[in-house]
Amino acid sequence: MTGPLDIRTARRRYVTVCVLFWLPLGLTIAPLILLFTERGMAMAAIAGFFAAHSLTAAALELPTGGLSDVLGRRAVLAAAGLLNLIALTLQALGTTGWLLALGMVLMGAGRALSSGPAEAWYVDTVHAHSGPDAELRTGLARGSSAISAALATGTLLGGTLPWLLALGPDLGARLSEATSGLVLPLSTPLLLGTAVEIAFVLYVLTALREAPRSKATLRDVLRGIPATVAGGLRLGGRDALVRQILLSAAAAGSALTVIELLTPGRAAALTGAPESGAVLFAALACAGFICSGIGSHLSPLTARIAGSGERAVMVSLGASASGLLLLGATTASTGVGSMVLAAIGYGLVYLGLGAAGPSENEILHRRVASSGRATALPVQSLALQLMGALTGLIIGVLPPGPLPWILGGTVLLAGALLWNHRSRPTPPAPAATPQPHTASFSPSTAGSDPHQQHVDQ
Repeated sequence: MTGPLDIRTARRRYVTVCVLFWLPLGLTIAPLILLFTERGMAMAAIAGFFAAHSLTAAALELPTGGLSDVLGRRAVLAAAGLLNLIALTLQALGTTGWLLALGMVLMGAGRALSSGPAEAWYVDTVHAHSGPDAELRTGLARGSSAISAALATGTLLGGTLPWLLALGPDLGARLSEATSGLVLPLSTPLLLGTAVEIAFVLYVLTALREAPRSKATLRDVLRGIPATVAGGLRLGGRDALVRQILLSAAAAGSALTVIELLTPGRAAALTGAPESGAVLFAALACAGFICSGIGSHLSPLTARIAGSGERAVMVSLGASASGLLLLGATTASTGVGSMVLAAIGYGLVYLGLGAAGPSENEILHRRVASSGRATALPVQSLALQLMGALTGLIIGVLPPGPLPWILGGTVLLAGALLWNHRSRPTPPAPAATPQPHTASFSPSTAGSDPHQQHVDQ
């Protein structure tokens, strides 16, 4: 069988890849910081580990996107899985600061490698089977829902597995003693993640079929990647609609930074202790992933009701912004009514962002040709991360209270209002015939009306 996969099979394999990649990362959410603390790391060192992860991911977003366009989606995805496998092993078993830092750096590199290739593979496969006008939103929505489900499942499992080990009579202590302190109860979710990473790499290599590419030499790769990076940096300037997508992604990054930085402290203040606050935060994080998955699942319905993908993005980001503003309005009160409103606001943030993502991505894929598709997605991620970092610095100097929440809500509302224009059909990307071994952007220049700008989450 040499023809392209049918849409249903491609969709199923794309969803499976999403689950297998994100489940191990979900397993680390609850225990990772506690594990680092158990290893004797100070909070300043832990903050440095996470900064190393973020900076590595941001620095490699565009180069690794170009690598996918040059070498192929499958190879880069497999490399991402291998890097994550090594990173999780170092984090689970490392006892010194430099090993833990190296694990975070490798995790950041794996995150950058994974940003785009799976989705680009799905879009390429659907287009090869049904043409450039094939419907993408359903598959993209299911992939987003699968990611949210994997993260939610991983968060719950990663938080409860060490606790279950502690229930047994000295089981955790015996585990640590038998491994000379290498394996702690908090290490077990990460070690489970390594097993999932092995399954991910094997599945990618066997299930993600793609058209053969011309064999690229090292010189070809090095020549193709800078061209793709330059194209990615020029992408927003050449196409107004893509520029709008990037601005919306930046707004989403600001909103996510606000809610992720401020929610743990708010949870601890509500429960009265850091430990119980951490439990509440884990439950909220899981609920957020579930809401995001529901939003992604409802994305096609939202687009049909709104009348277009552009209007669906406006409605979805507007709902998310209202959630942040609601969280800001309830900061000064601890009554039951305020807590209920805050919970509704928290859910709205993730529900709206989840619903906006598939529509944004479908618009982007219709503007960017296949040769630059896996680089366009990292450009979105880069915009999100950079704006998130800037927002984090601003939050650090703002006084506590409603102001930081209002800042995030206002930025996200501005991102929603970018879509407040009369909807027009989104023209597809032009047919492109990329040169051998060269990855380049070919965004459409048609319809570059400044009122048709937008960004992807």
